[in-house]
Amino acid sequence: MVRESQMAFPHAASLAVKLSALAAVAVLSGCSLFSSKKEVNPPAPLVEFKQALKTQTVWTASVGKADVFQFTPVYAGDSVYAAAANGTLLRLNAVTGKEIWRIKAATPLTAGVGSDGATVAVVGEKGQVQAFDTSGKLLWKVQASSEVLSAPVVGQGVVIVRSIDNRITAFDAENGSRRWTILRPLPTLTLRTSPGMVMDAQSVYVALPGGRLTALALNNGGARWEVVVGDPRGTTELERIADVSGVPALGVRDVCAVAYQGRIACFDINNGNLRWGKAYSSASGLTLDGQYVFSADDKGGVTEFTRDTGVSVWYNNKLAYRSLTPPIAVGKAVAVGDYQGYIHFLSRDDGAMLARISTDGSPILATPIAAGQSVVFQTQAGTVVALAAE
Repeated sequence: MVRESQMAFPHAASLAVKLSALAAVAVLSGCSLFSSKKEVNPPAPLVEFKQALKTQTVWTASVGKADVFQFTPVYAGDSVYAAAANGTLLRLNAVTGKEIWRIKAATPLTAGVGSDGATVAVVGEKGQVQAFDTSGKLLWKVQASSEVLSAPVVGQGVVIVRSIDNRITAFDAENGSRRWTILRPLPTLTLRTSPGMVMDAQSVYVALPGGRLTALALNNGGARWEVVVGDPRGTTELERIADVSGVPALGVRDVCAVAYQGRIACFDINNGNLRWGKAYSSASGLTLDGQYVFSADDKGGVTEFTRDTGVSVWYNNKLAYRSLTPPIAVGKAVAVGDYQGYIHFLSRDDGAMLARISTDGSPILATPIAAGQSVVFQTQAGTVVALAAE
């Protein structure tokens, strides 16, 4: 672990950023990295089926395009907050979707929103961090060390960001003063995605390039533990990419994560001890509920695992190579978005296809969120949609 006072490695970081964009294209599209003529693994066509589940579009809103970034909304208090690349920040009533306010941040934005219901934080071009109160009033803005592609996490009096130079920084939620900074080394090659963070009362759990998951103390950034989710293997740099994907999922006693070309695993939140782990590869991430863990692998197969032991309950490969989001539980189903803006509903019992709805035709890349009785997806074109299922 490298403290802020130690030297970073700007040339290695620059190389990782440049190469990672190329690797990410291959992963998200399901295409060969070096083929320009045809897709090696074309997306599975959508097959017609009899809708067997009643679904409801609870509300929709438009926030603005994501451009080349991923924007994840956040549910806090009674509201859903969403953002767009053009700097728009939106607060919506979580039940009705009614717009409470819409403001423009001082700079274009590069990642989704973080909020604890009192402070709302976003990140902008060149790493500018901005915090607002729940009325949309700017509280403060500060500069992170470099570009930020992951949504901030907010809570326990701090706003925490991870920048692409792998520096994790905590700012005071009231005034933006810097509480602590930790710098972690970067692998030579990483996916240009947005590995996320999740927080509880004592720690922030940070997904890192290189297949690591670390728990940092909120008061000083000290490492409580660090574990391997995906151990880099292979002879080439591409084969050795094993970045943690998406946002770690936090339970009462465990935190779960998944890596690209690594494994899916759950760890004890107190000491990082492995509860279970399985070889697995996902470029999008996972979610969980009280009993199960849900993930889509890099081939488009959706799996439901038991939360306690990691036993595979079912596997559905009908959406192969459709660049799926992490699946999320809703009612009796599991909902997952794809690269054409479709949201598919699979049975929680056996993974069978139950229903499908379309959005705006643009890719859905960001991790969906639970908001009360609904789940919320945000498309790359800027549609924010809340859905419910029986």
